[in-house]
Amino acid sequence: MRPLKYLVIHCTYTEPDYHVTKEQVIDWHTAPKPIGRGWSRVGYTDLIQQDGTIINLHPFDSDNIVDNWEITNGVRGWNNYSRHIVYAGGKLQGRAVDTRTPQQVTSIKIYIEWMARRYPDIEILGHRDFPNVAKDCPCFSVKDLLTEMGLQEKFPTWK
Repeated sequence: MRPLKYLVIHCTYTEPDYHVTKEQVIDWHTAPKPIGRGWSRVGYTDLIQQDGTIINLHPFDSDNIVDNWEITNGVRGWNNYSRHIVYAGGKLQGRAVDTRTPQQVTSIKIYIEWMARRYPDIEILGHRDFPNVAKDCPCFSVKDLLTEMGLQEKFPTWK
């Protein structure tokens, strides 16, 4: 059992008009290689669709402890302390672009606000804010979003 320290935001790196399903995301991560990544479980807890709908991908409870059954594989080396969410999109004509719809922005903000209130010590980052990871995910600055929301103290001081 480990304390929940981070909320990490990701994008699916799909075109904005591509409807991503729960089953697809799970398959992308858990199907055997070369179809998927061959992981034991999905990389994210929740998926935010273009219409703002939040779809649970992996079960979790609401305490501030990350139990082994709650771990998702979002950022290697950091998963034992993190919850990961992903929004559908992040790619336009093959390039990394912020494609969030207004509904997704609203849902992401609500999710962040709920997490910040529920877990006062949580720090919130984008996948790209961790060392040694791809710098395109989630295709927008989480730090800027937190500043806009008045939650800049939730962005880690080590970053």
